[in-house]
Amino acid sequence: MELWLVRHGETLWNREGRLLGWTDLPLTPLGEAQARALKGNLPPLPTYSSDLKRALQTALLAGLQPVPTQALREIHFGVLEGALWEELEPQYKEALLRFQGFHPPGGEALEAFQERVLGFLESLKTPAVLFTHGGVIRAALRALGEDGLIPLGGAVALDWPRRVLDRLA
Repeated sequence: MELWLVRHGETLWNREGRLLGWTDLPLTPLGEAQARALKGNLPPLPTYSSDLKRALQTALLAGLQPVPTQALREIHFGVLEGALWEELEPQYKEALLRFQGFHPPGGEALEAFQERVLGFLESLKTPAVLFTHGGVIRAALRALGEDGLIPLGGAVALDWPRRVLDRLA
């Protein structure tokens, strides 16, 4: 089944290198431009979005009308929310880079996050476009045996649950 996963455009915290999970920030002017650049490049499929501003705003500026869902939110970073990547304790950096064993204090364990995301993807019955976050897309790619981050305002097309089809960056 064809799924298009779109990463939201830039926010201030993305630019500053801060962990951004459930904090509800809007797009920067660059993020808005990244979102508008998607217009006409995505298929006319049913559309879902994380319920956070940055993903919803990206979908609307891309010309689509998404159904908001909390299941497509980024991981909840708990007390690490807003922390600068460069100042993050080594064990957290390592767990995030490996995308394994991460459990931020007061936040969401990586395993629970992956269950939430993959459960939503598996519940879809028709092809769709999903506006979401870097961690959500990484979880989907890892489930397909790949890894990596999609750039802000970028997209990846999947034949779910089989393979990656294409990348829009």
